[in-house]
Amino acid sequence: MQANRRRDTKPEVVLRTALHALGYRYRKDLLLRLDGVRVRPDIVFTKRRVAVFVDGCFWHVCPQHGRQPTTNEWYWTPKLRRNMERDQRVNDTLAEAGWSVVRVWEHVPLDDAIASVRSALE
Repeated sequence: MQANRRRDTKPEVVLRTALHALGYRYRKDLLLRLDGVRVRPDIVFTKRRVAVFVDGCFWHVCPQHGRQPTTNEWYWTPKLRRNMERDQRVNDTLAEAGWSVVRVWEHVPLDDAIASVRSALE
């Protein structure tokens, strides 16, 4: 699991590069401490209070591409469930603090991802 990146994944870098080319400025992987919950969005627009997460299909159990592991099920099933619960807790905490949350799946086309971020920023 050491080889799995927490930040600077390919889909995240592609989205960040495109947003930067469009003139948007942001912070990446910024630690936010909100009501005792530590949150690290992939892309953060601090002034506009928008947090963007680029979620991997396996790790965040994408309804379209996520799959149940068949090997070491005893480990992976609870792990993926905890990831989903953490994502929901993070969304709720950010919303209560007045932040807008944008979650983009890694398989979403770049234009759609940019449109989601732009609509949250405006």
